[in-house]
This record gives sequence, structure tokens and C-alpha cells, in this order.
Amino acid sequence: MTATASSAPLAGVRVLDLTRLLPGPMCTLHLADLGADVIKVEDTGAGDYAAPALRTLVQRNKRALRVDLKQPEGVAVLKELACSADVLVESFRPGVMERLGVGYATLSALNPKLVFCSITGFGQDGPHRDEPGHDLNYCALAGVTDQIGRAGEPPALSNVPVGDLMGGSLTAAMGLLAALFDAQRSGRGRHVDIAIADSMLAHAVVPMISVLKHGHVQPAGTDKLGGALACYGVYATRDGRHVALGALERKFWDRFCEVLGREDLKPRHLGADADATAALRAELTEIFASQPLAHWQQRFHDTGCCVTPVLRLEEALDHPQFRARGMLVEPADGGPRQLACPVKMTGYAFAVHRPAPAPGEHSEELLAELGYGPAQRTALRARGAIA
Repeated sequence: MTATASSAPLAGVRVLDLTRLLPGPMCTLHLADLGADVIKVEDTGAGDYAAPALRTLVQRNKRALRVDLKQPEGVAVLKELACSADVLVESFRPGVMERLGVGYATLSALNPKLVFCSITGFGQDGPHRDEPGHDLNYCALAGVTDQIGRAGEPPALSNVPVGDLMGGSLTAAMGLLAALFDAQRSGRGRHVDIAIADSMLAHAVVPMISVLKHGHVQPAGTDKLGGALACYGVYATRDGRHVALGALERKFWDRFCEVLGREDLKPRHLGADADATAALRAELTEIFASQPLAHWQQRFHDTGCCVTPVLRLEEALDHPQFRARGMLVEPADGGPRQLACPVKMTGYAFAVHRPAPAPGEHSEELLAELGYGPAQRTALRARGAIA
């Protein structure tokens, strides 16, 4: 169906985004892509100091306002915005919004239906609440980093920050949308407290199985999904590329063996013991190393046995599956390619309606919507309350 502004699932929802860098902006990007009117609120100094390339990717479909919350006039502007907003998302350290005079208690008194979402590393309470950190720190403290990597090697790093994105962006979106749904029924908003470290701990369900069973986790690279099984792993090809084999279930393993022409391997699926598993892994290593990646791509294409190439991102962007799903956006103005919204639903089609705005690009427009006349806007700008 053709997308229209009114058909967007979050049409009519106004979101104030006071966040910076990645977790918060990615959360509000999802909301903007689903039709919310997201207003990017930045200070008049450094603002959101994310790299320009990142800003281009995560600030699309938003409007932008620059306001100085250290000035009473700037605080008054944010309060006016909050009166007509449904959601506010912020990522300052605990207590900062209160010190600025725009904390949850203050804004909810002006707008009882407001959903106020705070995204921090460690949450609004607890002994670490004031500690700084990054994705790696949150994952490390939650026991997740310990589970990433090969056996006998130091924990690995990821260039896809799962803590920031899964723990921050997606968990925040889940929490604030639940609170927003309830606010529509009850007339009361909530303060949604999202700690990235909490979310990473809450999602560590697979290693938690080992803790419940043995009292401790298995070392990285030695548990079922981490490298203990030869049928579930990554193998190098002759040209230095890699193939992902995910034949966990017996039916997929049997099919893999048939396509490979090695039905004799079928009984060795999970390995009778560590030595048997090591022997099978060595044999598979030799097999995959005998041919380049292109050979294995052709061999296992459309065979239904959970074998895929390990693609680089630039290759994934052009893969027929993601092309068919519309996961790549080619801007008509010749701008940089972008990743599309991953949420598909009937009655609405994602589109880029606005490129990422420059800081404060819509300040005049937004203030006019709030009822500030030309003289008032000029005065606010002259005092440095807006930019």
C-alpha cells in the first residue's frame, strides 16, 4: 500500500529527542521512520557531537532545534514543547535534567501524559549510576563481553555496538512505546528508566543456562553456540573468505552432508566427545579450505541446509535478499546510501521524507508553531537562547 503521513503507525506522536551520539538517536530514528514527529533538541554549543557521517544516517526524518537550557528563556521553550509532546528522550547523566529545571517531575506536572525516557549506561540508581562508560564497558560488566570470542583468546570487540543498539536503542523504544500505549488509555505518562547494562544482562539468556546448570558459564568459544560444535561455526575458504555453517538441527546437518556429497558424515553430527568434535572440525576445515567462497556460494545456494557466505557490509547492501526487502535507500538527490527501517507492516511503507537536518535547522519553524512571533524569535536569538 502507498505510504501517506496519516497511515504511519506513529502519525501524530511528537517526540523530543535530547540525546546524543548513538543509542538515543537510533531509538528516535526508529520512531521517526514509523511516522513520529521527532524534534532533535541540541544545545547552542557543541550539540550532538557525533561524526557527520553518523548524523546523516541516524537523524533523517527529524526536525532540529537548538536551545540553551542554561538560560531561563531556553528552559521556557523546552517547557512549551513538552506541553504538546507525547514523548521526551534524554541521555544525560542522572540528575542533569533536574538541575536544568526540566526533569520528569517538572515536565509531567505541565503535561501528565508525557512519557519521559532516560537512557544511561547504568540507570538512575545503584552504585554505578554516575559512572561514565561506553558499549564495551556495559557489555563487560554484564558478563556479555566475556562470552564473545574464540577459546583461549581474549574477549573480542565488535564494530556493531550491541550494547548501545540492543541495550540502549531497542530496549528504550520498547519501554517508551509500552508507556505511550498505556498513557493513551490512562492519561498518565511514566518515567522510563533504561540502563544499557541492565538490558545486556537481561538478554544473556543462553549463557545463563550454563549458570543455572553448572553454577558458572562455559569459557568463550566452548559453549554450544560459541564454538563447541563443529556443525555450528565459521570456516575459512581457499581465498581467505569465510562460510557460516549453522546446521544445528539434525535435518539441516543431514541435508548439508548430502549436498556436500559426504553422507558418511551424517552420524557425526554433534560429536560423541571433544576428540570426535575436534576431528570433525578439522575435516570440515580442510573441505572448506579446498575451494574459494564463490564455489561454496554456488554449491549451497537454495539448498536449505543453513550455509551462508560471511559477507562484508558493502556486499550485503547489494545482496538480492536485502534488495528485495528494500533495506537500502538510494536518495534521489544523490546523497549517501542509507539503511532502511527494518520494520515492515501492512498499510505503511517506510520512506525518507527529510534528510538529516543541520543543527537548529527548524528552530524558526518550531518556535513559530509554538506561537512565538518574529520579534520574540529575534530577541531569543539575540540573547543566545536559541540558535
